[in-house]
Amino acid sequence: MNRRMSSRSVSLTSTFLLLAAGGAAACDNDRYHNEGFYCADENGVIVDEDLCDDNYHGYRGGGGYYIYHSPSYRSGYTVGQKLPSGGSRFAYNDSASRSTYGLPSTGRVGNGTVKTGVVGKGGSGGKGSSGHGTSGG
Repeated sequence: MNRRMSSRSVSLTSTFLLLAAGGAAACDNDRYHNEGFYCADENGVIVDEDLCDDNYHGYRGGGGYYIYHSPSYRSGYTVGQKLPSGGSRFAYNDSASRSTYGLPSTGRVGNGTVKTGVVGKGGSGGKGSSGHGTSGG
């Protein structure tokens, strides 16, 4: 009888540990991820990153430019190219949103910048995932 109890106990303990490890890994993936960042217009068309730099001497900044971000954005998209759907955006001069993603609070953010270990909802790339600014498309 003791032998059956210990066998059952080991089986339940092993199952619990496997489930706990899987749950911890899933939580980890949802919390931290990589984000790609681009300066783009209101339609998600990539523009020169200087247009999202309020410190740029030849330009005083203005409306209609945003920093788009998504875990699915890779580096290498070019000026004039429309970003894939599924990203989010915030105003280029929204210093709080910039700080949330580990970007400088003002100044230039190079197109194709990838930040690793960004805290967020992870993986989904859903619109408005940042909780800041306006959703993009």
